[in-house]
Amino acid sequence: MIRFGPSGNSESFYNEGYKHTYQIFEWINKKGLNAYEYSFGRGVRMKSETAEKIGREAEKYGIALSVHAPYYINLATNDNEKKENNIGYLLESAKALKIMGGKRVVFHPGSFAKMNRETAFSNIKREIKKIVKVFKKNDLKDMLLCPETMGKKRQNGSLKEIMQLCSMDDMIYPTIDFGHLHARGIGAIKTENDYIEILDMMEKSLPKEKYKNFHIHFSKIEYTDAGEKRHRTFSDEGFGPDFFPLAKQLKLRELTPTCICESRGTMAEDAERMKQEYERA
Repeated sequence: MIRFGPSGNSESFYNEGYKHTYQIFEWINKKGLNAYEYSFGRGVRMKSETAEKIGREAEKYGIALSVHAPYYINLATNDNEKKENNIGYLLESAKALKIMGGKRVVFHPGSFAKMNRETAFSNIKREIKKIVKVFKKNDLKDMLLCPETMGKKRQNGSLKEIMQLCSMDDMIYPTIDFGHLHARGIGAIKTENDYIEILDMMEKSLPKEKYKNFHIHFSKIEYTDAGEKRHRTFSDEGFGPDFFPLAKQLKLRELTPTCICESRGTMAEDAERMKQEYERA
């Protein structure tokens, strides 16, 4: 089934007096949500007991869990020490997620900075091959590696590049961040036809299972000529993209992705709105 939920905890969650992430699952369940993404963006610092407690509460309320691996992962690097660290960060993220009972590890592929794009992308593909082998050796072959489309022009992570990465192994599924695609294209998603083009390309590029059950990140987004600047909320006027045209296509195509909202501070409330717009579709 299609799932909706937040990335992290809304400001309102804390304003209502809650303090711990294990309390979020009952809270979002009451909003009709059934997915949650835990961010290891600044590092994996979770004790096994905490992961177990989060997993129990998520299972109790029927919430599917994913994690976002550290933001500073850059598989394009030529630095050997950083290459080893990248593998370690993804391995730590997956091990914690497995204890929690989830499967999807979202990560940023990398940035080509002063390299040319082709060299950087070649590096990323080489490192992903290593990571897949490491996961399988560590009894993590049931995990899904989910590289994300990126929002800045000097980052690898175009839709085409993510499709290529997903062709490398069965355990690689796409994370399509529509806000990022909108930003890197300098306002590229304006109409339902723009969503149709993206989904058509995915359908042509992916096996049916990956196309039907891909991972979504969604928020409205502010951008500059360089691409992504910051995430916005659904109530911020003048920012796109709009979710309803995508909801219509998801419904029409009978797709069942996990839809994670990354709005700034109102991620649960906006995830609820995404679900409502899907139901309206």
